[in-house]
Amino acid sequence: MNAPDYIQPEQLLSILFQSPNATAVYTGADIKIISVNNAMLKFWNKDKSIVGKSFDQALPELLGQPFFDILKNVYNSGETYLAKDYPAILEKDGVAKSFYFDFEYKPILDEHGKTAFILHTAFEVSERMEATNLVNEKSNTEARLSKDLAALNEEYLATNDQLVSSNDKLQTANYELIQFKNQMQELNKILYESENRFRSLIEHSPVAMASLKGENFQVAVVNDAVLEIWGKDRSVLGLPLHFALPELEGQPFLGILKEVYHSGKPFYGQELKSQLKINGVLTDRYLNFVYQPIPGTDGKMDTILIVATDVTDQVKSRESVNEINTRLQIALDASSLGSTEVHLATGKMQSTDQFKRNYGFSPDEDFAYSDLFEAIFPDHRERVKGLVQEAIKNNSIYKTEYPVKWRDGSLHWIQAHGRPRYDEHGNADRMVGMTADITDQKLFEQRKDDFLSIASHELKTPITSLKASLQLLDRMKNKPFSDMHVRLIEQSGKSVEKMMVLVDELLNMSRLSEDQLKLEKTKFNLHDMLAMSCNHIRMEGKYHLILQGEKNLEVYGDEHRIDQVIINFVNNAVKYAPHSTEIIIKTELQENCVKVSVQDFGEGIDEKILPNLFDRYFRVDHSGKAYTGLGLGLYICAEIIRRHGGEIGAESKIGEGSIFWFTIPG
Repeated sequence: MNAPDYIQPEQLLSILFQSPNATAVYTGADIKIISVNNAMLKFWNKDKSIVGKSFDQALPELLGQPFFDILKNVYNSGETYLAKDYPAILEKDGVAKSFYFDFEYKPILDEHGKTAFILHTAFEVSERMEATNLVNEKSNTEARLSKDLAALNEEYLATNDQLVSSNDKLQTANYELIQFKNQMQELNKILYESENRFRSLIEHSPVAMASLKGENFQVAVVNDAVLEIWGKDRSVLGLPLHFALPELEGQPFLGILKEVYHSGKPFYGQELKSQLKINGVLTDRYLNFVYQPIPGTDGKMDTILIVATDVTDQVKSRESVNEINTRLQIALDASSLGSTEVHLATGKMQSTDQFKRNYGFSPDEDFAYSDLFEAIFPDHRERVKGLVQEAIKNNSIYKTEYPVKWRDGSLHWIQAHGRPRYDEHGNADRMVGMTADITDQKLFEQRKDDFLSIASHELKTPITSLKASLQLLDRMKNKPFSDMHVRLIEQSGKSVEKMMVLVDELLNMSRLSEDQLKLEKTKFNLHDMLAMSCNHIRMEGKYHLILQGEKNLEVYGDEHRIDQVIINFVNNAVKYAPHSTEIIIKTELQENCVKVSVQDFGEGIDEKILPNLFDRYFRVDHSGKAYTGLGLGLYICAEIIRRHGGEIGAESKIGEGSIFWFTIPG
């Protein structure tokens, strides 16, 4: 059988696939794999399932490497690409490894000169590249060794010269080292002696001293004085301070020590309070102390020297003095006493706030000696100056009272006393004085004098009238009974009644002053009591008393004293509103009390004097009209109501009348 003259394409492809040379055929612009043999599949670590896929889909691990771009360029240009010893990173057993290849990308052109296929053949040359690299590396290593040996030889020669020179220097240094050693021994001896002197200085110092070593403040040296302050013995030596004095935990001292240690700056404490355990008891102590950092021989902080003074007694003494001064000031303020010190040569005064207030000045104003005499009434200035001069002459205390006029024009009374102070030559250079504003006392005395005058006048009038009536009756005693006898008897009765009212007010006032006004409380019907009260007014027939409010209202109180208050309110309505024929007595049940009010429709009372109506000895002036009485009635009423735990007050409008009211607890 004859051999064929040509080979069929399928046979050719089969032969190529059986070739040990790696071969693949691509087509199209996307570089589709249309044929690949086993050798190429082995390089790629793939199987035949990649046939029909594009190059980048089949071999994604080659993305980022130049092969796909080279293939596209071959396809577009129609030019063959040859490469030798070209690196590629491929996956073997799931691990990316480097390989080297000789390969060719050869375009197969169609009848139009366009690329129809690309034939890819490749040979792995990794072992050759490894051998080449090994030879190159060996050559390079030999060149470096040769160069290093030449340099080492030169260095050896230079080192030999340096050793000769260094030997000479070493001998010199050895000699200097021996000298330095001797010096260090001398310095150590001096340092040892210095430390002993330092220790001795601390231990024998009359001032409390201690030294602390290192960052944990180990107690290195102490003396008896500091141990006494600490309340410890010498067993604290060698202990860190926070172990030696555990009570310092939570106090500022350990923190201050740390700051001194790290900053290198001393700390000065003034009267700092510390709590130290003395005989097992926490005791407050006040200390003046210094934390002085001392650097070591290397310049770093090594020791902190403590120098302390116990000033507890001084602080407590000063606190006692301050407490006494505070109490004195409180006493002065409570009694409205002001104090001053006058420099006689200059007239300058150092005055307390209250002293300035006594003369109408505010605490922040300047107040001189001249201002004081300017405030004193002119008629009293020379007398006061004379008393001051006499006190200076006799080294005695002057005491006096005088009126002063404030800058707002108001009148005040001052009680003053003082004493001179003398310099080292016996010359009076200062005057210490105290003043009190006794205006209220003076006003009270004036009111008391006025009251006595009024009381004398008020009692004299009915007594004079009674005396006259009795004298006339005495003259007419033998004459037949007539209308004159009746009028004189009635007039005598009215005079006696007026005297009884005045005497009753005086007796009630006396009981109040001696705190003998007792209340006899019972439960009673308030409406019934009001209906029976003030019968003397009802019997006259001139005034109509109108009761308003609940009829079954019971209260707990002194019925007689409450009736006394109502009678006083009604009597005042009759006295000061005589044309108001209707007087309304009203009761109201409020949340926690019962309110009772008496209303008239007279001329009314000026609002300015309403707050003073219930003061002792106060009498209302109604447009110059004169009224009898001691000015005690409303004051006594107010005291009765206050002792019941209630309130009392008045409301009024000019031209509309007045309402006097009180409350008692329900």
